[in-house]
Amino acid sequence: MSMWKEMALKVMEGNQISKEEALNILNSSDKDLLEVLQGAYLIRHHYYGNKVKLNMIVNTKSGLCPENCGYCSQSSISTAPIKKYRMMDKEEILKGAERAYQLNVGTYCIVASGRGPSYNEVEQVVSAVKDIKDKYNLKVCACLGILKPDQARKLKEAGVDRYNHNLNTSENHHENITTSHSYQDRVNTVELIKETGISPCSGVIVGMKETKEDVVDMAFSLNAIDADSIPVNFLHAIDGTPLEGTHELNPRYCLKVLALMRFVNPTKEIRISGGREVNLRSLQPLGLYAANSIFVGDYLTTAGQESTADHQMLEDLGFEIEFIKETTQA
Repeated sequence: MSMWKEMALKVMEGNQISKEEALNILNSSDKDLLEVLQGAYLIRHHYYGNKVKLNMIVNTKSGLCPENCGYCSQSSISTAPIKKYRMMDKEEILKGAERAYQLNVGTYCIVASGRGPSYNEVEQVVSAVKDIKDKYNLKVCACLGILKPDQARKLKEAGVDRYNHNLNTSENHHENITTSHSYQDRVNTVELIKETGISPCSGVIVGMKETKEDVVDMAFSLNAIDADSIPVNFLHAIDGTPLEGTHELNPRYCLKVLALMRFVNPTKEIRISGGREVNLRSLQPLGLYAANSIFVGDYLTTAGQESTADHQMLEDLGFEIEFIKETTQA
């Protein structure tokens, strides 16, 4: 029995791997890659079988952000030529929900740039969410930045199922990525979401000049805050941002990162997110032996793979889409 299979069986018995064991995953030889993935797949299959959850983003507000996050084309220090617009109206958000419904997407993610939403923006999202629930019965995830307690309560009352606020990187590396908010600000937002009764979604961006030890710390931090859903983004370096020209990743390392996340967070939804296409490239299908969720369609300011290609990939793997519930839509 390989050491990776043995480690997977221990995880499935309820044991947590050590940080040293986690680092061994990232440092493993490429010749052991399939065995590492087999271990991750044993855990993934134990909790999720071969089901895959589909998610889709709508970028409801683009650019105009006062923060200085080094990876983001929408930040105040970015010179990337992106579309910039204020909050979409409800009808546009509903059009995105209809598209998500047609693609058998289970979770529709309403994302807006900025440090945090205004009260008017929260009201716009609340109004849209109520209609989305009535018409499509989609699970709704909101990602609006740092929230105030009363804003979180309004989103909960409207029917928001999940709220995303990524840790993005390790506490140790955070100041190298942004100084306009603290790492603790991010943790506090996730804790507020949990207190409000909304399912917490929090993940990372890998490839931002962090160390392997930082990646291990990210995985254990997400375990500590008990995030239900963990989006794993791989940096898609955008010209005009401070991380422009950064290309540290290769597909094999990305697969090891996904395996690490599964070993450390065995019962959680691990979602392959932004940068999937440019970093995993031809090895994208292998990522789903560790992860059980992907985004379909485009991301915030970068294009994704054609949704038909995603559906074909899942069919070729023999995996099943976790379909949305039947509705009484006319």
